Amino acid sequence: QLQLVESGGGLVQPGGSLRLSCEASDFTLNHYAVGWFRQAPGKEREGISCISGSGGNTNYADSMKGRFTISRDHSKNTVDLQMKSLEPEDTGIYYCALNLKVQITTMTTCTPDLDDYDIWGQGTQVTVFS
Repeated sequence: QLQLVESGGGLVQPGGSLRLSCEASDFTLNHYAVGWFRQAPGKEREGISCISGSGGNTNYADSMKGRFTISRDHSKNTVDLQMKSLEPEDTGIYYCALNLKVQITTMTTCTPDLDDYDIWGQGTQVTVFS
């Protein structure tokens, strides 16, 4: 059964950085859009960023531009989210998700909208504390 597993979460002080990874079991992520999302305590889940299949085109939610960078590591079959200048407001559970529609051409795009994604990981906790 296809599963996504997030890793890399943890405790970090304000201004710090973390790199999250999303890995799929027995499944190659290369030709599929993958998104990163987060859910802060008491708030709804929101989109951060996504990367399209094949072409690797990226898209970011407006409020997430500048401090977050999404990328693929083809050798590890992961989609990573580099986060910098973290703030206490970034605390939450971070999820990756997969859009099962195959994207073969390099011109495909993606959006970090929850409804576009079919398979979700269990999440990894990120806590920014001072």
